[in-house]
Amino acid sequence: MALQRTRVALVAGVAVASLAAVSIPALTGSAGAASAVNWAKVTHLTKSGPTSMAALVKAAKAEGHLNVIALPNNWANYGNIIKDFHKKYGITINSENPEGSSAEEIQAIQQDKGRSSDPDVIDVGTSYAVTAKSEGLLAPYKVSTWAAIPPALKNPAGYWFDDYGGYVAIGCDTKTVKHCPTSLTQMLTETGAQGYKIGINNSPLTSNSALAAVQAAAIANGGSLNNVAPGVNFFATLNKHGAFVNTIADATTAENGSTNVILWWDYLMANGGIALPGWKVTIPSDVLLGESYTQAINASAPDPAAARLWEEFLYSPQGQNLWLAGGARPVEQAYMTAHGTINKALLAKLPPLPKGQKPQYPTTAQITKAAATVNSTWAAKVGS
Repeated sequence: MALQRTRVALVAGVAVASLAAVSIPALTGSAGAASAVNWAKVTHLTKSGPTSMAALVKAAKAEGHLNVIALPNNWANYGNIIKDFHKKYGITINSENPEGSSAEEIQAIQQDKGRSSDPDVIDVGTSYAVTAKSEGLLAPYKVSTWAAIPPALKNPAGYWFDDYGGYVAIGCDTKTVKHCPTSLTQMLTETGAQGYKIGINNSPLTSNSALAAVQAAAIANGGSLNNVAPGVNFFATLNKHGAFVNTIADATTAENGSTNVILWWDYLMANGGIALPGWKVTIPSDVLLGESYTQAINASAPDPAAARLWEEFLYSPQGQNLWLAGGARPVEQAYMTAHGTINKALLAKLPPLPKGQKPQYPTTAQITKAAATVNSTWAAKVGS
């Protein structure tokens, strides 16, 4: 099935201020009883007592369910993640709007507040988490493996924390393309000779991942994360030469041949993401652009204990390796590699990184600026 999750871009970035220290978990009754804990106020687990992992499991099982949103089964292995969480804890997961966007996740939190169907947790583009925090929609929580998450990839007070990510990559059908491109600049120089039919997974006017492809093209063609105009020009040139296919490129377009080269996240095309015989995924040699998605807990979660248990599961070695099994690079990868808890066989399957390229990660401000440039120039230069 084709991957359809759009991850719409972008809301205005909000600066993250330094926040207060973790608060003491609130109790509504006897301190010795797990049932007396107000889990909506718990910001971290303790080694023992009413806010321990054992108490959290008991409380989450008592709630019995968890509401998630915008998690397609074939996105970063979420289908198996959901199954394994249910198998481990017996908690039913209600998965709403699996093909939804980050914007729709935030809208659901706002519109369903007070209802039992309100999302307990979200998985969104970081900019959406930053804005949701500023609007008071998120609850602070630090998972037990908090120290394993790099400081730059989490809010210092636990209002949001990155989970997995990858790099803009080139997917190519080796059965129909004689010489698959290994760089973005190569696409321009060999367009006519190779018969490229190049696509990106959505419109950069509405999709964060498609916007990332434009940012990557800009870097590879003399621009930067602060200047994406060369990226728009890159696609305008491809379009002029008849090499750009203005469609939603995915597994379906790869299989039917309407696109034979796709720019998308590596983990959504590699390791069976596009299960086309001869499909090859390469991270371009002239740019290494990465982004991560972000977890957060709804401040009004109807199942606050299950929400926190879900995050503990995702950030455990088991959860992190499940994302790795989906071809995504888990946020705790460096820590787990150093401490021997990473699945080395799965790690070896990831597309290799190009030598000599320093990874670049756009800030919220740079994404916002890039979106403004694309929104004002894309239609005229490339097409709607």
